[in-house]
Amino acid sequence: MATMKLGYAPTRRSIFSAPDAIKYRGLTADRLRELGIDFVDIDDINEEGLLYDDNDMKKIAAKFKAEGVDGLFLPHCNFGTEYLCARLAKELGVPVLLWGPLDERPEPNGERLRDTQCGLFATGKVLRRFRVPFTYMTNCRLNDPVFERGLRDFLAVCNVVKTFRSIRILQIAPRPFDFWTTMCNEGELLERFNIQLSPIPMPELTEEIKAVKEEGTKLAQMIAYINKNMDVKIKENEVENVAALAVAMEQLTEKYGCKAVAIQCWNALQGEIGIMPCAANAILNEKGIPVVCETDIHGAITSLLVEAAGMDETRSFFADWTIRHPDIENGELLQHCGPWPISVAQEKPQLTYPLAFDHPGSLTAEAKHGDVTLCRFDGDNGEYSMLLGRAKGVEGPKGMGTYLWVEVENIKRLETKIVEGPYIHHCVGIHKDVVPVLYEACKYIGIKPDLYDPIEEDVKAYLRGE
Repeated sequence: MATMKLGYAPTRRSIFSAPDAIKYRGLTADRLRELGIDFVDIDDINEEGLLYDDNDMKKIAAKFKAEGVDGLFLPHCNFGTEYLCARLAKELGVPVLLWGPLDERPEPNGERLRDTQCGLFATGKVLRRFRVPFTYMTNCRLNDPVFERGLRDFLAVCNVVKTFRSIRILQIAPRPFDFWTTMCNEGELLERFNIQLSPIPMPELTEEIKAVKEEGTKLAQMIAYINKNMDVKIKENEVENVAALAVAMEQLTEKYGCKAVAIQCWNALQGEIGIMPCAANAILNEKGIPVVCETDIHGAITSLLVEAAGMDETRSFFADWTIRHPDIENGELLQHCGPWPISVAQEKPQLTYPLAFDHPGSLTAEAKHGDVTLCRFDGDNGEYSMLLGRAKGVEGPKGMGTYLWVEVENIKRLETKIVEGPYIHHCVGIHKDVVPVLYEACKYIGIKPDLYDPIEEDVKAYLRGE
């Protein structure tokens, strides 16, 4: 599970009640501790532990940078000092959460202690002037359910942004010739998003496999893992090759400092080691190292973002959109040759032969039903976006490989969106609703959220705390 660290910079303005601002600084910090949220305060910067003095801003920024905060939390403990909030946010360059506690009833004489809501309006405008994207959590009380929900969603957004800004993908061999759909612009990904690729040739992988077999210890452990967690239907020497491939890919991922893998899964690999890599992919996917097929770099990026949105608690699965459901009007088959993580399956997966290929090494299992998020980061002609939406697993005919029949709101609308692009026949699914988190994260990573169902107002309402 990912742990995010917030920079906690409660703010006030001089013409409103300083004692009440100090009170809410303490109450908010207590609530963060109660929720188990990791944060860095500014109690050592000044006596009040509040952001209100221009001379303190640089000190606060330096402290937060030194502590490596992943997000900035700006509770307005009274009206707040909007320009200091904006300067601090601009300096840090991390996601920003703007919030203030709901104001109490005015005093009998008409006096108001905080005017928090008014201050939030001011800070939102100044953040826009500074071109700082921010997340707004509705004006509410500390014990309102929306407070906890909003904080946890923001932490997930921070995790997506942190992941996106440090992506490095191990690319094993070039894309298969026939897959023009999975071409990507490596230079543009680096220049625009700092997404780095570490390409290696196929012989480097096969040499690593040989080294794994010679060393033996990790190989034996992996073979034991396979026999325990899979219903093995292939030969012993083929199981050894699956295990060796999984260990080799994990070691190369670590060697090159990568977080995900995109592999040319066919057909040169089969000539070298005699197996499909699907089950080995599944093993790494289960470990939280996404491995995608057909050297789909954009697919690997998607997998990392989806898992980050789920706070790395739930494994994702890389799938093809394939055919319509024969009986359900808005049904669709999500399937791939067998690379899905074991925890996604609703049954013990078989280690066997894949659909349409003669070599062993793929898993066969139907995935769990239930609600899923489906997503795809993609782009062409210099424009990038994220297709995302919801679906639910449903019953359907028996399939090959790893598969899940899903039902969406309108398959024709989704189908047209994929065909017209910039998307392809690949997507990533996860058994968790991460649509609002990914939608919100798009504003920080500079891409367009593209919902395949007309649910944008519903997503915005959720993010508003409704």
